[in-house]
Amino acid sequence: MSNLLEVNEVSKNFGDFTALNKVSLSVPKGSIFGLLGPNGAGKTTLIRVVNQITMPDSGSVILDGETLRDRHIMDIGYLPEERGLYKSMKVGEQALYLAQLKGLSKSEAKIRLKYWFDRLEIGDWWNKKIQELSKGMAQKIQFVVTVLHQPKLLIFDEPFSGFDPINANLIKDEILHLRDQGATIIFSTHRMESVEELCDDIALINKSNKILEGKLVDVKRQFKSNTYEIGVRANDQLALKEELAQKFSVSDAYFKTLEDELKLNIKLQDNEKSNDLLGFLASKGEVSHFVELIPSVNDIFIQTVKNN
Repeated sequence: MSNLLEVNEVSKNFGDFTALNKVSLSVPKGSIFGLLGPNGAGKTTLIRVVNQITMPDSGSVILDGETLRDRHIMDIGYLPEERGLYKSMKVGEQALYLAQLKGLSKSEAKIRLKYWFDRLEIGDWWNKKIQELSKGMAQKIQFVVTVLHQPKLLIFDEPFSGFDPINANLIKDEILHLRDQGATIIFSTHRMESVEELCDDIALINKSNKILEGKLVDVKRQFKSNTYEIGVRANDQLALKEELAQKFSVSDAYFKTLEDELKLNIKLQDNEKSNDLLGFLASKGEVSHFVELIPSVNDIFIQTVKNN
């Protein structure tokens, strides 16, 4: 898979403060790319560089094989964390205005707006003013005007902010649909559960430096510890725990069950196999729970930032 966006050793300083320090990353075409990091890490500065709001001090940005130029702004849709709709304008009037700024004719904009307003069931908002809408309702309008011109690259910064669970799920489905239709998406958020659900690739920035990048499945594989969460019903749970502790590295596990059972985390060595552990447990009692502990994005985020 080729890359739609390539950031090559981009640096940006504001006086004595280094916001980005030779950051490089590659965003594959047709993917959802999670741009992660703590507050102040440099994510927003990088997004602003890609949008040409801020120019880098050094390095380069390549969009679809070409060095980034002014005209490429038409190929990008940007939903910033701080929304920017004009509160006193009517929804339809503002949507048409913003669509035309992105190069759509008024007639084409009306056709596309009707499609999206019908799709999101917001057609009766056309003549409302933004100030009459709730934060979540205004978010839907901002989402529509971001995707309306069908750009190659979409950048969503905290896209679920202000949404209730139903509408957050609706927008999540629309983001996946846009990806499936060929859009490439950069997704910046602190909601790690959304990263788990949506992202194909991730990069983690901390203190102005990229400290992690790769396909999400490969990153998880890199961080897994060969640990299994087990539940066993046995006649003498204490004796079984002591026997397991002599053979393996064990610690107490905490998960909810309906029955009383021995609950442990068991870490295997590289030469030990899960089937051998399962067979041993089955010989000692009834195995009710056996799950490999795959690190979550949240766990990886915290561990990597702390180690860095």
